[in-house]
Amino acid sequence: MVERNGKTSRKPRADAIRNRERLLAAAKTVFSRGGSEASLEAVARQAEVGIGTLYRHFPTRESLFEAVYRQEVDHLSELAEQLKDGMEPVDAVRRWLHANVQLVATKKGMLTALALAAYAPSELYAYSFDRLTTALGILLARAVAAGQMRADITPEDLLRALVGMCYMRDHPGWLEAVQRLVDVFVDGLCVGAAKAG
Repeated sequence: MVERNGKTSRKPRADAIRNRERLLAAAKTVFSRGGSEASLEAVARQAEVGIGTLYRHFPTRESLFEAVYRQEVDHLSELAEQLKDGMEPVDAVRRWLHANVQLVATKKGMLTALALAAYAPSELYAYSFDRLTTALGILLARAVAAGQMRADITPEDLLRALVGMCYMRDHPGWLEAVQRLVDVFVDGLCVGAAKAG
């Protein structure tokens, strides 16, 4: 039992937790495709649950979009922790930025619903901006300390540049083009031998 606002409620059942995770995974897949097929019904079908189950977990379309986006931001934050010890500093920055471009691809079908969060002060914007700049800051500081990247760039600068690169996301082949641009950009920030060969 969990105490909330003076009321006692039960912890979520294991099957309810599994259903929520299945819905988030399905939503990520469906939303990454975008277009007219990115409906809540398609998400429920992909997760192999009824539409009522989806609405019990996510009462609005926006709440589902936001949950998927938060999960992706959390994964990027966790990825930074994994990369900081498992890769060379510049390679870690490059890999994390590529993963962030994948996040933009995942958001393709959610852009309208998330536009307010992305362009206006909101709790979701503050949450994601803080998590992403902190995660990237860990990797960037490590590359700078190793003498492999310029010290006059901030995590905020890198994220703004990445947003600019992803601006043409509605054009065919944008994902491959942006991944290529990320490599060029990272190489340009490197000091001497740290550049990719």
